[in-house]
Amino acid sequence: MCAEKMETLKDKTTKGLLWGGMNNVVQQGLGLLIGIVVARKLSRQDYGMVAMIAIFSLIATALQESGFKSALANLRQPRHEDYNAVFWFNVVVGVTCYVVLFFAAPWIADFYRTPELTLLCRVAFLSILFSCLGTAQSAYLFRNLKVKEQAQCNMTATVCSNLIGLTMALTGCGYWSLAVQTLSYIGLNTLLLWRTSEWRPTLHFNFEPVRKMFGFSWKILATSILERINTNVMNVLLGRFYTKPEVGDYNQAYQWSSKVFYLLQGTLAQVAQPVFTDVADEHERQLRILRKLVRFTAFLSFPLLLCFGLVSEEFIVLAIGEKWIHSAHLLKLLCLSGAFIPVCSVLTNLLISKGKSGTYFWVTFGQCVLLIATMLVLHSYGIRTMVVAYVIIYALWTLVWHFFVGRLTGYSLLAFLKDIGGFALIALTIVVVVHLLTAGITTLWLLLVVRVMLTTLFYYIVMKLLRVKILDECVAFVKNKINRR
Repeated sequence: MCAEKMETLKDKTTKGLLWGGMNNVVQQGLGLLIGIVVARKLSRQDYGMVAMIAIFSLIATALQESGFKSALANLRQPRHEDYNAVFWFNVVVGVTCYVVLFFAAPWIADFYRTPELTLLCRVAFLSILFSCLGTAQSAYLFRNLKVKEQAQCNMTATVCSNLIGLTMALTGCGYWSLAVQTLSYIGLNTLLLWRTSEWRPTLHFNFEPVRKMFGFSWKILATSILERINTNVMNVLLGRFYTKPEVGDYNQAYQWSSKVFYLLQGTLAQVAQPVFTDVADEHERQLRILRKLVRFTAFLSFPLLLCFGLVSEEFIVLAIGEKWIHSAHLLKLLCLSGAFIPVCSVLTNLLISKGKSGTYFWVTFGQCVLLIATMLVLHSYGIRTMVVAYVIIYALWTLVWHFFVGRLTGYSLLAFLKDIGGFALIALTIVVVVHLLTAGITTLWLLLVVRVMLTTLFYYIVMKLLRVKILDECVAFVKNKINRR
């Protein structure tokens, strides 16, 4: 029975990673292709306009979700009453958030000294109303590891919303194309979640389950807000102290780096917490799963992000034009911190699965305070200096996350550094070698292709020579899927 349970969990995890990976490949891959066309059509100022208000809708969405998706996932056997209470609570909070932000829109526009933001805010924040209707449905699929169903919803919504955004950009709608693209994605995804999920709300208003979950969920809520502040603090401060085109440069760089690390982070987020929760009573097994996920993440994260940083200038100029060259310089730096973010995501999912939402909150709070204070001190030294500090803080904070995970699981610092350090050093060494070998190539497209091919080839050869088990497992998994077909 135990072996059968282990195999079932392994199958669920494998399928979850597969469908989560497909979902994120479609989302980020299509986003890359459409983003290239849209970025060529829109101006740096258009991106700056949308970037300045992104944090408000992200915080409002976090308030609306209130951490209950994670709280439901941590329940061993969630009941209909639990999902129903969360659904109606989210509707109330979502509507309240939108009304507050609707009337706050003129103040937001005044803060950035940009009157056009008033109407843009009121339209863009409609996403909060759409999102609040889908949280319980998403939580139901998430808790039951129905990653395939979630992936199909996300992929369909991604394709449709990207086509809408592209059409609007090509017809001269400017920054409205970016706002409506996001709005249509959330709306379509919510509709598809309803179509896919078996669960339905009922007109029974009992918020007692919400009260019971709130001790855990409010910390997840507060942490979600802080995370959104952490990732958007640069947009807010740059919007206040610099011009809209300069905000657009940073936002463009961050968007491209995030497409790569979200490819991994989003895939792992589909399965990590539910899997950790399922083996919560098996300490040694949970630690083995944790270490394997960390190694798998590092095995992919460091070569992907460092290679992307290596070709950032060639990619930006060829894909979206010379006008974005300043964002290419920032992208190279952001790829360094981006390599650590998926690893941190695995560690934070372990904390949540252990019910340590308080630790999750305070560690994120400390990072948020440090980031804001550092950026305020350094803003007069230029954007590049701010980004360098941002990258250093994010990279070093990985060790802070590990410290608290290590105390809970017995995951030693030496073991952690061994699990990620080898992949990081090998990837960095290969990137430096490839950079030196290709420095003489002046044709941009040729330089891009050669650097990507050499980095991939060298990394594969080194992994083979070192007999890295993760590589063999990945190759065996792909071969197995091909043979089944």
